Amino acid sequence: MERPKNNFKIVSEKKARMILPNAITLIGICIGLTSIKFALDGKFALAIIGILFAGLMDGLDGRIARLIKGTSKMGKELDSLGDVISFGVAPAFIMYFWNLQYQEKLGWFVCLIYVVCIALRLARFNINSEEEPSWKDNFFEGIPSPAGGILVLMPLVLSFSGIGELFFTINYDLLVPINFVVVSIFLISTFPTYSFKRIVIPRPMTKFLLFGMVIFFGALLVYTFKILLISTFIYILLIPISYFHYKKIIKDKNIILNKNESDDLEDIL
Repeated sequence: MERPKNNFKIVSEKKARMILPNAITLIGICIGLTSIKFALDGKFALAIIGILFAGLMDGLDGRIARLIKGTSKMGKELDSLGDVISFGVAPAFIMYFWNLQYQEKLGWFVCLIYVVCIALRLARFNINSEEEPSWKDNFFEGIPSPAGGILVLMPLVLSFSGIGELFFTINYDLLVPINFVVVSIFLISTFPTYSFKRIVIPRPMTKFLLFGMVIFFGALLVYTFKILLISTFIYILLIPISYFHYKKIIKDKNIILNKNESDDLEDIL
């Protein structure tokens, strides 16, 4: 007599697929919190590297979830909470321990503004992501939270790179608060920026892309702060480019829409 199959499972197949991306998100949160500990110990270089690794985890969790079909509402909310910690609270504390604590009330005030703007930006992102995907998925409204976390660290990165001091004297007591306010404004703005979600690479170019990535990460390991500073400067240059690209697409879409509407009209004369 054939024995019945044992279908007992501790975790369902769907939930098993959710474990990996959520685990990566939690690892990113732990790294973000550890970067605060590095800042408390005065190890600001390690704190910056911690934020970079948290950004890497943030980029991996969503892509892996979509790849293995393990997306979930819990993962979405957990990712946003992790972003508040890793790219909101952690960078704010790092910069506070490095410079802003010496500016008394102003330093803490700009930290509060930045973290609140990160939270507002992520709340808006969660609402907008409920909409149907379209060509607008290629753009964010405002800069994303990981980019904001890196941008507010730029004065610290600049000091470690040694590039700024080669040309002029930098007043960090003035630069840091201004940088915080500017980044906070861009976070909650509707200024379109590239999301880099749907980059299509022709197959013949794949090997060159991989080679370029090897060169980039190799240079990042050797010249960490200089390459990070240059990469951030390139990203800042892309912001106005993304704005004009977005406006061009809007204009083209409106032209096509108006043309289709005129074609649908019947000639009754």
